[in-house]
Amino acid sequence: MAVAARSGFAARGLLHVLVGVIALRIAFGGDGGGQQADRGGALEELADRPLGVAMLWAVGVALAGMALWRLSEAVFGGAGPRAGKPSKRVGAAIQCVFYVFLSFSVLAYAVGSRGSGSGSSDRSTQDVTATALRWPGGQWLVGVGGAAVVVIGVWMAVRALRKKFRRDLRLDAMSPMARRITDFFGVVGGTAQGVVFAVAGGFAVVAAARHRPGEAKGVDDTLRAFRDLPAGPWLLALIALGLAAFGVFSWCSARWQRL
Repeated sequence: MAVAARSGFAARGLLHVLVGVIALRIAFGGDGGGQQADRGGALEELADRPLGVAMLWAVGVALAGMALWRLSEAVFGGAGPRAGKPSKRVGAAIQCVFYVFLSFSVLAYAVGSRGSGSGSSDRSTQDVTATALRWPGGQWLVGVGGAAVVVIGVWMAVRALRKKFRRDLRLDAMSPMARRITDFFGVVGGTAQGVVFAVAGGFAVVAAARHRPGEAKGVDDTLRAFRDLPAGPWLLALIALGLAAFGVFSWCSARWQRL
């Protein structure tokens, strides 16, 4: 189970680093060569490398390991004094479902079903939003959902800034230098990820208020929205580096996460 969890953190880190690299290209290179700065773009980037298919299989299996570990936390409880709390178990169960979906999409892409893993997050977000807006009370549903994503994003950023991630790390096994490095990447990466979540949630709220599904944005369009602001390329570059930093933090977690 420890191997499954640690390999999952490593795979998650790789995907975030690749998204950060693509976002950097978009910041200073126009459309980034037509790539999407999201999971689909990261998989395409990985597939184009030597031994790309083998790497996709490795990432997919590693993410399945992460899902298995989260399931074990939901059922049996995890490490640490807070592991047995109902909120912690529910959170682990939600993450299990997320990583099952993520693993399936990567493995489907590896076997040749390109639409399963590489679809645009923007198109998917808009399709889901359009469907929800057609339901009775759908406008409120999308608005509340978007507001919830904003809250989650703010929570992620505040948690990172307060270094709450330290509670899940084996600090006693880390050297002072390792702690400083992990703190840096955890704060920068977690804050950037929280900002992206909060902005994406804000677009969903706007889409609900205007009843326009096209106003909702996935990860790629959310990142591109930063580029359209004053000093946008530099702002997007900072966010891109932050996402890559979260990937490095995931690699640190692969080594020092408390299991």
